[in-house]
Amino acid sequence: MAQRVLVVDVGGTHLKMLASGHQTPRKIASGPEMTAQLMCDWVKKAARGWRYEVAAIGYPGPVAHGRPVHEPYNMSKGWVGFDYAKGLGCPVKIINDAAMQAMGSYQGGRMLFLGLGTGLGSAMIVDGIVEPMELAHLPYKKGKTYEDYLGLRGLKRMGKKKWRRYVARIVEELQKALEADYVVLGGGNVKKIKTLPAKTRLGANGNAFVGGCRLWSEKQSTEPTRSPRRYEVKGRSQPIWQASQLLSMEKTNRRMNLESPA
Repeated sequence: MAQRVLVVDVGGTHLKMLASGHQTPRKIASGPEMTAQLMCDWVKKAARGWRYEVAAIGYPGPVAHGRPVHEPYNMSKGWVGFDYAKGLGCPVKIINDAAMQAMGSYQGGRMLFLGLGTGLGSAMIVDGIVEPMELAHLPYKKGKTYEDYLGLRGLKRMGKKKWRRYVARIVEELQKALEADYVVLGGGNVKKIKTLPAKTRLGANGNAFVGGCRLWSEKQSTEPTRSPRRYEVKGRSQPIWQASQLLSMEKTNRRMNLESPA
């Protein structure tokens, strides 16, 4: 029997979660006061009535060997070294949040994923192998980072029109530099984009939850300290949910899409 997975997508603006067999995510506001303990307390309370055996967490920062290695930039401290299995009361796998959404968005080949939210998430999948990236804090221009241009700070500083131009420019630059076959844009601010760059499509809002389930569907160790940095995505059909549940989720994702692929 397939395991029932609780997927938690941690963001600087919202926390969202969904469990196997359900179609409507539950969410709460996040922010600079959010800690790992507060997250676990809310998840356990909000998930009452849901059945699950394991959990997957998308973390907004670097993850190594299944554990966060740096505190998040847009939330409170206390995430590094926290016992998430104890906090949630079940086995837990943790992966970078952009990588988790990338896993749910992948359709083969070389894919670059960029998450345009409070910050800038990034991950790449090459022939099924997932590699979380930290492009956000690399210098871009004028003493500012990629996140300073594509994240929420850049949107507020430049306004939507100029921000859109930088999104198009940077997406094209990264796509060429990393030799990606295509780019998937996710995150809460993609709804502000009017025209997609070439070889780019929008990821469905629910892809993070699909990615979290795929994380548990692969034959990886259930021990967080032994989980590898890289994960293999072998295809769109996964045994973690029943086929009808996956089909239902994909239909939900299509309804949640903001724009058709370019």
